[in-house]
Amino acid sequence: MGDSASIVNVSARPEALTVDPTTTAVIVVDMQNDFAAAGGMFDRVGIAIDGIQAIVGPITRTLDGARAAGIRVVFLKMQFAADLSDAGPPDAPNRLKHGPLHIGEPMQSPDGTPGQILVENTWNTQIVADLAPRAEDLVVSKRRYSGFFATELDRLLREAGIDTLIFTGATTSVCVESTLRDAFYRDYRCLLLSDCTAEPVGGEFSRSNHEASLLVIEALFGWVTESASLLSALGEDR
Repeated sequence: MGDSASIVNVSARPEALTVDPTTTAVIVVDMQNDFAAAGGMFDRVGIAIDGIQAIVGPITRTLDGARAAGIRVVFLKMQFAADLSDAGPPDAPNRLKHGPLHIGEPMQSPDGTPGQILVENTWNTQIVADLAPRAEDLVVSKRRYSGFFATELDRLLREAGIDTLIFTGATTSVCVESTLRDAFYRDYRCLLLSDCTAEPVGGEFSRSNHEASLLVIEALFGWVTESASLLSALGEDR
């Protein structure tokens, strides 16, 4: 922990968590057009994106409060080379599971530019406009569900003295939870904001995948709260 004067106590489950803004980062997972925008990958294959779109507002408010408190912001982006050479061989599970989503398929983006599903340097993998990263934010590309797998994320966080991660983004039970679990294994303290994460898979059931992830995270991998509790603790809830 850094300066004790900066430490705040955040109401969370299963118990309150002390957070030092100087050693904390907000992780924004995969809030990019292919997952969250009309005309993106999810929308094109009929996966509901309204839940992901609904968390843009809470994430925006969280990032504003976090930045004002001196908390670093890190964006994760799921993206591949145009030839998919970094997605694994054709029979790799990563390629097979992304196949029904038409990974690598060319398309025309809603802004009129040539696009390609989940491919770097296209409209598809840009962070949604309302959450556009600022110059001081970190942006880390990943090629598997976890933001720690074969990326520079851990090194960048260690160099910045970060020991606590606040998780936002999509989808809760896949890329968010995968990254959070990997953070736990690396001894980061993990706080997930339930109203800043979303999961379309399992949404038709009485207990959703999103709720299942919250339950297992607060029981075994970290802490869970809402953005209002974090912002209140930071004094940024005005």
